[in-house]
Amino acid sequence: MNKQALKGLIISNDGNQATLAKAMGLSLSRLSAKINESGAEFNKSEIEFIRKRYKLSRKQVMDIFFTD
Repeated sequence: MNKQALKGLIISNDGNQATLAKAMGLSLSRLSAKINESGAEFNKSEIEFIRKRYKLSRKQVMDIFFTD
């Protein structure tokens, strides 16, 4: 996952991770764990939520979530 790209999107759209976490119904620590790949990962519905929220193309989704 390209966590720098995701963090950049979050900051430019929501200002901080706490806003996105609240919108997704996650705690800030859980969202941080998913972003940092610390024992948690985004599921399909969460990726879709982010795609819609930030109006991402399919290519952008692939570049962010499915990059080594």
